[in-house]
Amino acid sequence: MGNTPSAITNTLAAVRDHTRRYQDFTYVYPVISRRSRGLSIGINLNPDKVCNFDCVYCEVDRRIPGRRKDVDLLQVRDELRWLVRHALDGGLAREPKFDEVPDFTRHIRDIAFSGDGEPTMVHNFAECVQVAVEAKEEFRLDTTRIVLITDAAGLDKTSVKAGLALMDRHQGEIWGKLDAGTEGYYQLVNRSPVKFERILANLRDTARVRPIIIQSLFLKTHGAVMDTPELHAYCQRLRDIVFAGGQIREVHAYTIARPTPEPWATALTAAELVKIAETIRQETGLKVEIFD
Repeated sequence: MGNTPSAITNTLAAVRDHTRRYQDFTYVYPVISRRSRGLSIGINLNPDKVCNFDCVYCEVDRRIPGRRKDVDLLQVRDELRWLVRHALDGGLAREPKFDEVPDFTRHIRDIAFSGDGEPTMVHNFAECVQVAVEAKEEFRLDTTRIVLITDAAGLDKTSVKAGLALMDRHQGEIWGKLDAGTEGYYQLVNRSPVKFERILANLRDTARVRPIIIQSLFLKTHGAVMDTPELHAYCQRLRDIVFAGGQIREVHAYTIARPTPEPWATALTAAELVKIAETIRQETGLKVEIFD
């Protein structure tokens, strides 16, 4: 291949634009993801924009009503099969935006449950995972992962656990969100009715069954970087998970990349993000990947 993962910079239109609208599709969309290191086919299980978090940095405009409230599995299957075939046949590489990185569009790095809300809020999550599994098998996507990008609030649901078990058998990965070390900061940034204690317990219990990735967005609030006590508390939460038998494969540390609804929530500089990542490495011993 002419390109390598290091060639995926955040200046590319295909990287900066992660719109979840593609053609006339409702659920499925393609993005070039730095964290996936290539083409990620997203499945938006929340076209209704319903979420149990209200993160200050979320780019989803919830003032505009969602398109529909249900998840039509047949339509999800049809859209996913069409887009996978389109990518493998080279059609996606010829489209505007994606023609910047044509080498990345023919290899599907993952099929990711990520959308305008929290994927685990749907009642039939395991059936949605089965749709992704069938697409992997039909197109022989042996190295393609199935990724759940989640705020972790629903990881304790029975239906979700069934879906996670299915993912485990088909190159599954869980990217669980953790942006804070204390309840106060969690409520400042994530603004959720779900207790922080439940998020931590869900991450711990899920990581006891299989390795997970922790995804953490660091930002400035009212011009201030996360202070030292909060960062130490965040690192302690990671250590708590590991001490309790949880497996953290790595931490994804990143900052704001797109416009936010709150003007006081702003991006870190590259140097600020590097400093935070180094503190996490020193205090936890975990692998930390930076995506600025």
